[in-house]
Order: sequence, then C-alpha cells, then structure tokens
Amino acid sequence: MRHSETERPMTGAANGGSGSGSSAPATPPAEPEYDFMTPEHEAEYRAFVAEHPDLEAVEFLLVDPNGIIRGKWSPADSLKKAYMEGINFPMSLHGLDVWGREVQETGLHIETGDQDGYCRATRGSLAIVPWAKRKTAQVLLQTFTPEGEPYMADARQVLKQKVAEVNEKGFYPTVAFELEFYLLEPGTDWDDGMPAPVGAMAGPDRLRMYGLDDLAEHQELFDMIRDAADAHNLPIDTIIKEAAPGQFEVNLKHRGDALRACDDVIILRRIVTGCARAKGLMATFMAKPFLEYAGNGMHVHASMCDADGNNIFAGDEGRSKLEAAVAGLLTTMPESLLLFINTWNGFRRITPGSYAPTRAVWAENNRSVALRIPVSTEENRRVEHRIAGADANPYLVMCAIIQGMIEGIEGGLRPPPMVEGNAYDDPEAGPELPDDMDDALQLTMRSKFVDRALGPLLAKVYRDLKRAEIIAFWGEITPLERTTYL
Repeated sequence: MRHSETERPMTGAANGGSGSGSSAPATPPAEPEYDFMTPEHEAEYRAFVAEHPDLEAVEFLLVDPNGIIRGKWSPADSLKKAYMEGINFPMSLHGLDVWGREVQETGLHIETGDQDGYCRATRGSLAIVPWAKRKTAQVLLQTFTPEGEPYMADARQVLKQKVAEVNEKGFYPTVAFELEFYLLEPGTDWDDGMPAPVGAMAGPDRLRMYGLDDLAEHQELFDMIRDAADAHNLPIDTIIKEAAPGQFEVNLKHRGDALRACDDVIILRRIVTGCARAKGLMATFMAKPFLEYAGNGMHVHASMCDADGNNIFAGDEGRSKLEAAVAGLLTTMPESLLLFINTWNGFRRITPGSYAPTRAVWAENNRSVALRIPVSTEENRRVEHRIAGADANPYLVMCAIIQGMIEGIEGGLRPPPMVEGNAYDDPEAGPELPDDMDDALQLTMRSKFVDRALGPLLAKVYRDLKRAEIIAFWGEITPLERTTYL
C-alpha cells in the first residue's frame, strides 16, 4: 500500500529530545508495505536540489503532542534519505512534556528500549530558511514505526487518518486559520523581566487596533514573513494590527486539505518567530503573555464539502447540516477543551469580556461566543471556532473539530437557541467551560469523545503529558505566595 498525501481543490470554502544521529540505524523491513519515494515526493526533492545545488544544511522538524517543534540539524546530503526512506528519530519524542522532559507514564521511553522510528519528509513543507546564516533548508517530518506503519502517537499521522476516514464517508473538511501573536522588544523590562510589546513603552494605553502605521513601522519584517511564506507555498491572506500594543494577526487562506492547513500553522509560527529574531525582535504565540492585554487566539474557519467540492452547508438543506455540525461541536466542547487550550497559561485567556469564549454557545455574526457563524454568501457558509489558543497543536485542534462536526451531522443533532447580544452577560446562555487546566483534564480523562477524536494511543499519551504538566505547576510556590504569607 502506498501512503501518499494529496490536496484536493475545493470550490465551497471556509475563508477567513535527544538526537539519534550517532545511534545505529534502524533496519528497514525486507518487504515494506509503503513506498517512501512516491513520484510526487521524488519530483519535489529533485526540483529542490536542482534549484539549490549549494545547499549546506537541513533542519528536520517534528511536532510533538504539545504542538512544540523539535528536530535536528543535518548535512545537506541527508535530505535525500528523508525523502527516500526516512530519517531516524526516537519515537519517544512524542512523549516529551513542554520542557522537553521524558514523561515515563506515557510508556514511550525506556520501557520500549527508546526505539527509533522512520521520519519521512512531508510533501509541500520543504523550503529555504531565510533567516539562517548559511544556505539551509527546513522540512517537516512525520513518524513511522520501524515496521513502516504510521506511528499513532504522532498527531499529524492521527489527523491524516482522521481526514482519510471522513473522506471515505464523502466529507471533505475545508479550513482556514487565523493566528494572533505579539512582537516584543528584547532588552526591555515590561513586567517581572518580560520584554515589552513593541510600541508599549511609548504609551501602554495606545492599543491602535487596525493601525496601519504599526504595520508600516514593521514593513520589512512583514515583507520577510510574506516572502518566506511564499517560498513554502503558504497562503497568507491578511495581516492586521490587533487589540493590544505589539499584537498582530495573520490570516491564512482556506485550504481543501485540512492536513496541509495544519502544516501551514506549524510552519507559519516558525516563520514568524524566525523572521522576528532576524530583525532583532521576539515573537510569541503564548496564549496570555500579559494579564492586562488581549490573549493570542487561533480561530479556525471550517466547512465541509462533498466529493465535487460543493459546500454541504450551502442552501436550506445545508443550513440544517450546519446546525447539526454546530450541535456536535457544542456537545463535545467541555470535554475536549484541553485539546484547544493546551497549557496552564492558556486558561488565563478565557475571561469574561475578553473576546475569548467562556461558555459553549453559538450565534451569527457575534464575537462573544465560542462558535460564530460569520457573515458570508451561502456558498461560503461556515463555522468560526474561536476557542483555541495560538500556541495549541493544530493537528489536535482539527481532529476534535472534524470529529465533533461529523458526529453532529451523522447523529442529526440540533443545537440550542443562538445567543443574542453579549454572551458574557447571560449566565444561562449555555454550559460554562472549565476555567483551569486541572478541571479540563478531569473532563478529558473521562471522555470517550477524546478517545474517538485522537485514537487510543495519542489520547493516553496526551492525557499523561498534560497531567505531568499540571503536577509540575502545582509543585511550584509563586513569588506572590511568598511575599503574601512569609
């Protein structure tokens, strides 16, 4: 069986650890069931090396369940191996916590002998790193077992399987992401050693939302980001100044390939942080870096198309399917919240009046709710999912959204009435979402939906990682506690 990745054009749309380089190589199976070097992969590889014969190095990138990019630097000639057979990486990389420490409870570490797997280049992610000091390429990898099977603790592999499953049912998710981030000035001291947002030192109350001058002030940076995105075939749409000093938002155009759209998010975050560093700045997608300012969100515009690329949410019958999808998302929202808000800090973003949702409610053209139906033509009718933090793992986010929508559509679920006006003012509008990581984990631990969304292995690993993260934070005594109680 040949495992290849394809992107389908869609007409109906949603807009909007330790390295293993010195270890003994794993032995490939004698008769593999897959062909790493598909014709598409071979064409991409050969075209790239022909265009860049002076390539000096490669950065191999892997995404762990926390959404953190890990990887290694390798010589240029290792790129061919990544396309032909796969680069060796410990599969235990997917059992690291946010600090890069092994979480033994995952069962992915010494219990297995810390085995290597094969990590294969992901088609469409290969490009030159514009901020590198020497000619360097970067490419996103995905993990296979030593036997050549997709490794199902790799969130990308899980989403890949999820998309294939719903495609078999005749559903083709079409999605677009919006990502918020802060630009910070290294060397400044805004609060407890935290660098100041750009522009904040001139006046902390000058939020300058939609300010064009702020964009112009950093035009060289944003031009560099666009150029890098173009090199990755990453479809940047709009860049705007957001609701706090130094806060910006980048919108990506919709894709009819949900897997590729999530790859775009991973690469975009790396592009933004790398380009900012090259310009002497720091970029952060941390969900809530400043208590006094808006948090960073990841908004997902999602619709479903049929095999012909038509949006199934269009028309009168489509409206019924849209509402069923909304119902599926609302019903599963509290128990899956930890997939969208995946850090201790992220729950600080979820506060009343913050434009980050606190209840599982929906409405049309209303930014105070969790699920917003934007103003659009019927052909572009979609759901805007407004919960995730900008630092969330997009593969997990998309697994939960797809699973929730499909369960709503197939189950013929009906949503509660839409909210009118400010959703924060109505305590009866809908169920309140967990407001801390511990409560969210308790719901996730009991959730059969999370098992269905992520599969048994990744669901277990993710729960173990988040439990370890919570224990680490509970194990710290804060400076405020000491100044208050000593």
